[in-house]
Amino acid sequence: MQEDYGIDIVGDGEQSRIHFVHGFLEQIEGIDWNKKTAMGIRNNRYVVEVPTVTAPLKRKGAVHATEAAVTREHTKKKLKFTLPGPMTICDTIADGHYGRRADMAMAFARALNEEARELEALGVDVIQFDEPAFNVFMGEVVEWGVPALEAAIAGLKCETAVHICYGYGIEANIKWKETLGDEWRQYEAIFPALNKSDIGGVSLECAGSKVPMSLIRLLPDKQILVGAIDVATSRIETAEEVAAVMREAMKYADAERLQCSTNCGLAPLPRGVAEGKLAALGAGARLLRGGR
Repeated sequence: MQEDYGIDIVGDGEQSRIHFVHGFLEQIEGIDWNKKTAMGIRNNRYVVEVPTVTAPLKRKGAVHATEAAVTREHTKKKLKFTLPGPMTICDTIADGHYGRRADMAMAFARALNEEARELEALGVDVIQFDEPAFNVFMGEVVEWGVPALEAAIAGLKCETAVHICYGYGIEANIKWKETLGDEWRQYEAIFPALNKSDIGGVSLECAGSKVPMSLIRLLPDKQILVGAIDVATSRIETAEEVAAVMREAMKYADAERLQCSTNCGLAPLPRGVAEGKLAALGAGARLLRGGR
């Protein structure tokens, strides 16, 4: 279906995962899923009972190898696979062992790196780490978030990216966005550190948001995955609307460094809406290339 809609870099859609973080954590030793800890998520935006790390962390074995191998068998297109980033994992699970989030992040980064290397060996072309927490703990991103991300991609030869959005799906995220004012400038605090890092690309929320597009000037050395599809609405964009977001991005970055993407995953949307938005994404890219 992704190929039918003109998507150049395809993925498995995280079909086998209940949650973008817990899908990975379920196969990590050192986590007590029965020991629940009340924890404020995204700097206490909301409180959830979460599992607790109680011992050294390590993979039980390959986590997503089956999904990656099956997807690889079904496409000749470039294949992207997504993993949760170390900082966002640490903001989704309680620490009862390491004592410092930075130390726990590095332990998760080592497990993620093992997984990423195996995915690369299976033929995955792009590995993206999802880090919505980067928009919340900006000081810590520079201090240990980026170093943990670099540890997660160490030794990889495939393309890499980090995805940083503002969160979706629950009322707490919607209300938080309402407090951010007329311009969302969180990216401004972290882009310089990301531009100096080893990560290959940065995936951003642009369509329907209040992020000034001019901020991508702070990423002169990176591939930029421009979110041209708003996943917070069921309205399906037109090809021209998608192209318009990309043309705005082209004012601040060379076209060859830009990729047309979505703001985040389409999982919260009805299937028909998600398919329509995928079709719009592909159509917008064709329009920019001079096709129809």
